[in-house]
Amino acid sequence: MKKIIICFVALAIPFVVLSQETNTQEKTRFKRFLNNLSGSFESNAQWYLDDDKTGDFEEDEHIRANSYLKLDYNFLGNFSIGLQAESYMPEPLLNYDWLYNEKFDLAQYYVNYKTKKLDVTAGYFYEQFGNGLVFRAWEDRALGVNNSIRGGKVRYNPTDFLELTALYGKQRRGLDVSESNVLGINSEFNLRNLLDVDLFDELSLGFSYVNKSEDYGYVNDVVSVPNHVDAYSVRLDLSIKNLYSNIEYVKKSDDLRWKSENKLFDGNALYFNLGYSKKGLGINSTFRRLENMNFYSQREDLNGRINLTNRGTLNYLPALTKQYDYTLANIYLYQAQPGLSVEDYQTVQVKAGEIGYQIDVFYKFKKGSLLGGRYGTKVTANLSYWADLNTKVSDPNGIPYFSSDALTYETDFFKFGEKLFRDFNLEVRKKWSPKLSSIFTYINLYYNADYFKANNKEVDAWIGIAESTYKFGKGKSLRLEAQHLLTDDDSKNWLGGTIEYFHNSNFGIYFNDSYNYEESDVEENSKIHFFNVGGSFTKGATRVALNYGRQRGGLICVGGVCRPVSKNTGITLNLTTSF
Repeated sequence: MKKIIICFVALAIPFVVLSQETNTQEKTRFKRFLNNLSGSFESNAQWYLDDDKTGDFEEDEHIRANSYLKLDYNFLGNFSIGLQAESYMPEPLLNYDWLYNEKFDLAQYYVNYKTKKLDVTAGYFYEQFGNGLVFRAWEDRALGVNNSIRGGKVRYNPTDFLELTALYGKQRRGLDVSESNVLGINSEFNLRNLLDVDLFDELSLGFSYVNKSEDYGYVNDVVSVPNHVDAYSVRLDLSIKNLYSNIEYVKKSDDLRWKSENKLFDGNALYFNLGYSKKGLGINSTFRRLENMNFYSQREDLNGRINLTNRGTLNYLPALTKQYDYTLANIYLYQAQPGLSVEDYQTVQVKAGEIGYQIDVFYKFKKGSLLGGRYGTKVTANLSYWADLNTKVSDPNGIPYFSSDALTYETDFFKFGEKLFRDFNLEVRKKWSPKLSSIFTYINLYYNADYFKANNKEVDAWIGIAESTYKFGKGKSLRLEAQHLLTDDDSKNWLGGTIEYFHNSNFGIYFNDSYNYEESDVEENSKIHFFNVGGSFTKGATRVALNYGRQRGGLICVGGVCRPVSKNTGITLNLTTSF
């Protein structure tokens, strides 16, 4: 009820302001209101069906939908207000967080005042400090993630070399908020402006501090559980002509590893990016090390084996690997391994985090050259390699480590441990004529399935992809795509393909299929055609898409952040519009 009252009060503000303008006609005021009003609506619905290949849908609700209505209004030049209503009825789409079950509510609202130097927000807001290693509040509807903060945020630019940000509030958790409070302070110093140094195109220094305050509410005789967990970040950005670099280090104070544990551990992160760019050539390299960097606003969400939806995460730790649009390239996906876990089978294994790197190289062969041809040729190469941290376990109480409160560990800071994932890929984009162009992709990867699934398997695979697009003119185009995945391990060999036709810029249809044509060790995906057929229609700012097909069980990832999806069959309707 309180949210509804806030909603009506927020919407009433511009009408009160406009009603004071006695010399303005009603039509003019209404037109001005519409000109300052913007919004969007998105609905994703699915009808889950029984299928003799993917199995019967065993949940009670076969028809499910996630819908979002967002409204924003600007007035008096510097003010804006907004709200977002969300519906997950009769139930949210499969594999979304259970906190959304059968819910409809005013999920978010805000009031903002903004000038050249001052930006103040009350209500719900998003924010990121640095690379997000220490703090990021964000939304991604495809993943079911909305970790915004409800409270207040102030950003102030007193000079051209200093930006200060302070925030305080509670993090969103489902359609409610967490029990903890979050305090964040961020400062950005533009040293180039401050020191008036022309040698650098960019030279800036940043500091961040984040505090999570939560009353543990549990008397622990073994260890004093802190009510406050702090995280600190320092970073440096610089660029000189074609060279650019960014480095950030984060330190996180002691906290529980699991909610029920009697042991505290701290965490840290190191991120380093170096690149070179000029016309026709780009080289970018990234190194990252994460140790016990899971950072949640509520201790109830600490157990990552239960919290698979990134609920309540205060920081942003995506997998730094190549992101693909192709179905077969998304069978073996790497998820960042930032957390600390202890597993006790016959020997104790401590997983403390990850260490690795990614290298991107882009080169364009000039038009008229031997390899460039008449229209030029673009080549992209990418290599990513990720390993477990090398750890040494010790426990004065002896075996079993798993139940001992005295267990501790040490890591070698720059030493690579067990190999987890390696991906080398090469992409060639070639334009043959004004109407015909092609993309060829080769992927060679290693996936440590034993580490992630404890199934005593390691996967070596390569994937070949070829696609071509022919443009007929007047918006008509045809795209053909063929894929093949080859491996002697785990999921065995797959074939995939897509045919897509656009009749004009508004209407298109497609069909794709992925088929595991050999007996697979993963029985649930063996010899099943995971096909999809559908189309979309776009008119102005409105898009409607309809699809029927099968979803392979596994992971869906957006920007390196993933959530699990169950194998299913159904009809999907997507509607998006903005105004």
